[in-house]
Amino acid sequence: MNAFTDHTNHVDHANRGVPAAMPDAPRAELPLSRYKVLDLSIARAGPTAVRLLADWGADVTRVDPPSDRGSVTGRRRGSDEQNLHRNKRSVCLDLKKPQGAEVLRRLIARSDVVVENFRADVKERLGLTYEQLRRLNPRIILASISGFGQDGPYSDRPGVDQIVQGMCGLSSVTGEPGRGPVRVGIAISDTTAGMFLGQGILLALLHREHTGEGQWVHTSLLESMLNKLDFQAARYTVDGEVAAQQGNSHPTLAPMGTYRARDGMINIAASTDRMWAGFCEALDGGSLLAHPDYREPASRFAHRVQLDADINALTSRFDTAELVARLNPAGVPCGPIYDIGQAFEDPQVRHLRMTRPATHPALGELALLRSPINLSAFAHPEHFHHAGPDPGEQCDALLGELGYDAGAIEAMHAAGAVA
Repeated sequence: MNAFTDHTNHVDHANRGVPAAMPDAPRAELPLSRYKVLDLSIARAGPTAVRLLADWGADVTRVDPPSDRGSVTGRRRGSDEQNLHRNKRSVCLDLKKPQGAEVLRRLIARSDVVVENFRADVKERLGLTYEQLRRLNPRIILASISGFGQDGPYSDRPGVDQIVQGMCGLSSVTGEPGRGPVRVGIAISDTTAGMFLGQGILLALLHREHTGEGQWVHTSLLESMLNKLDFQAARYTVDGEVAAQQGNSHPTLAPMGTYRARDGMINIAASTDRMWAGFCEALDGGSLLAHPDYREPASRFAHRVQLDADINALTSRFDTAELVARLNPAGVPCGPIYDIGQAFEDPQVRHLRMTRPATHPALGELALLRSPINLSAFAHPEHFHHAGPDPGEQCDALLGELGYDAGAIEAMHAAGAVA
């Protein structure tokens, strides 16, 4: 295992002063606790899918390479990998060695789900195609994620978030008109594909409950993002209309966008007749309400350049806090524009308690993001079961569960098959 110098304790700022929730359900009682998941994935998309399962009780074993070289998500004791790999256990295997490959086969034989993102030729070489896996375990669910799909002309291309954001059309509708394409500020195709793969795994598990049959579940960053384009995609597939950049304005509704307050910028949505009337009344903007160009939604949209200018002239008379206090009670959605730190310190976010602590033996208490899914039958655990493991941290314990005795484990360490 590698040593790291950052042993800083992390404080759960978002939970300060918030009363504790109902007591934890034991991990064994969480809804996915009867399933074993084998995580062979790298980068972000696959681990995002596995994290969903781990957070709700699945027994997840992560197979790491023999040495911690780090990845695009950093090293294991970094914040990103801790957030991705909490609630998992780790074994380091050298799959090129026969003993390491045999350990992998034993792990597959006992697993319900195997998650991977290898190229097709690598899957074949490692024995990880669905046909190969089902010979070891007929009930297995193989969950695969790729950049562009499991077949087709781009199936062998490497796929990362930045490339897919451009190829799916997302960058073309992000940013200010005329200023060129803009990348969304988060790894949206990775996390979206991971979310969809997690949903697919749950569907496959439900299907297996009824039939006893496993199956191959797969998605890609490209498929996930084309789906995520949603109504802008439908505007093309149904109407033949290609959406363009609109900056902070909504592409089909007005007024909805970012406006000037006396002390900064603010987001306001007042696109329906009811919200438009509430907006004008709350800010003493009777002249806007009476303006002939602003009486109907379609006319407001057609004249939105002048409308936005008139709204800015009105909203810039008020501070952000005053706009929030006036407009929301009037039924007009309105909110400040935070940086990430301000977002986590917001009273509503603190009330939602979006972080939970995980105790790491070297790093101390880490405030990690909880699952956003809320189930009435299961409280969110007050504490993550364990922090992201160092690569190979549970190696000997997992090998013991697989039936290896102490002598066999020592011999595999000596041969470099496990670490």
